[in-house]
Formats: sequence, structure tokens, C-alpha cells
Amino acid sequence: MKLTNVFLSVFLVSLSAYGNALTVLACEPEWKALALELVGEDDNVYSATTAFQDPHHIQARPSLISKARRADLLFCTGAELEAGWLPLLTRKSANKRIQKGSAGYFMASDHVSLLGANKEVDRSDGDVHGGGDPHFFLDPYYISSVAKALMERLILVDGANAAEYNNRYKNFNARWALAIKKWEAQATSLKGASYVVHHDNWRYLTQWLGLKAVATLEPKPGLPPTSRHLSVVLKSIEAHKVKGILVGSYQDRKAANWLQEKSGLSVVLLPYTVGGNKEVSNLFELFDHTIAALLKYSQG
Repeated sequence: MKLTNVFLSVFLVSLSAYGNALTVLACEPEWKALALELVGEDDNVYSATTAFQDPHHIQARPSLISKARRADLLFCTGAELEAGWLPLLTRKSANKRIQKGSAGYFMASDHVSLLGANKEVDRSDGDVHGGGDPHFFLDPYYISSVAKALMERLILVDGANAAEYNNRYKNFNARWALAIKKWEAQATSLKGASYVVHHDNWRYLTQWLGLKAVATLEPKPGLPPTSRHLSVVLKSIEAHKVKGILVGSYQDRKAANWLQEKSGLSVVLLPYTVGGNKEVSNLFELFDHTIAALLKYSQG
């Protein structure tokens, strides 16, 4: 009888701890990584997608709906990146805490200025975003802005732990500022280097580092490369001293491999986001490996 009571006590303590823990559902791995920096490793932080999935095209599967139903904070990119599945997910979750307009509904794009806004969007042009390019996390200064806004939102949602969120933010922000200086010093030699990109999702990275994207393997954003378009790309790069072909972890490499065979250019495989390779488990490692990969092919 006493043993039964002990087990019951442990169960109730565990259940209480679980119920009191702030639960965060991030839409992408980069935001899960940032949330972990501010809420700690011991909390419940999940990602709706992996580094090997295209965040434009995700299904609101039952297991994901279950996580959304339990979430206290929904942390996504916004700017229409998740427009094809996020509204369905929030609606099916029936979770009032994470509905649009609630304190638990946090879109990172609401706290930054986006590049490439289009007032008139024609879906025949592919995966274009009227409000601007949503792939801004590839510029570390944007992450700085989102981190501050996230800290403020966490305090709004969970004021009892305000001091912890504030302290974690200050710690992260100090380390992040030092890391940016290191990355920029390492990447000085990359300024002006030209690359072919698979998809037009490197805009913020190329602007930050002073790179040039001279051609795109996709004929239109989100549309698969065609033989005709690749032939045009092959001819166009002859006028540039291209360093390589930038491809993200989740992107099909067939077109890049074809161009490599025809041109002799190297395929520069970048992790793109946290988890993009086994050595990238946080935001600091993401930029460490991205800079290292670019430097590897910067000579010549």
C-alpha cells in the first residue's frame, strides 16, 4: 500500500510539472532553436518541421494537431510561409491560446522589415510572397530582433518566469553579438563572390555577406528546374566568375549535379537551418558551418 502511494505521488508530481511547463510549438527548426535559448532545455519545445522538409508544403497531420492543442505559444515565421497549412492547424487544434490575435500567436515576421515585398502577386509566378521574402533568419541581425520580441512575448504569456526569460535573453544576445563579429571577420574574403542558387531563399544571407546570386536553378520560385532553363543558366554563368552552386539540405540536388557536370562548378551544400546536418544542432553551429562551407569554395 505504501509503495502504491509512493508511485502515485511521483506520478502526480510529474503530471504537475508537465502541466506547469511552458509548451512552445515552433513551425521551423530555427525557431525551435531560438526558443530553446530563451526558455531552456528542460521545457517542452517542439518543431512542426525538420531541416529536410520544405516549410511551404506541410500537412496538418494528427500528431501535429495534438502538439498544437497543448501549446501555450505558437512561434512561426509568418509572411505567408506557412499559409498552406498553419490556418488549418490552428483551427483543428481548437486551442484558444494560439489563435491569431491571441498572446500565444507569435509570428517572427511581424518584428522585422522584410526584403522583396510585392504589392501585386500572381500565383503563376510561383511561390512568391506579397509581404516580402520570409527566409530572413539567414541574416543573424534579424534573429537578434526576433529574439528580443520573443523574450517580451514569453514574459507576456508567462509572467511568473519573467526574470528567467530576461536573463536568458541577455545571455543569448551577448553571445550572439560576439558571434556575429566573428562570422563577419571570417567572411571578409567572400564579399563580391558570385553563386548560382537553387531557390531564391538565400537573399538575406547574400545581402549580409555581400555575395551575388547571379542565377537560379528554378525557373520560378518553387517550380522544379527544366532542361531548357538549366541550359540558359549554363550559358549565363559564363560571364561570371561563379564560385559554386548553393543548395540547401532539403532541396533536390539533381539540377545542381547536372550543372556541376556541365560547368565544373562545385555544389556547396549548406545546412540551411538547424538540423541540416548532424553537426548543426543550434543557431551558432548553423552559421559556423554555413560560413565554413562558403569559405571552402571561395578560392580560385
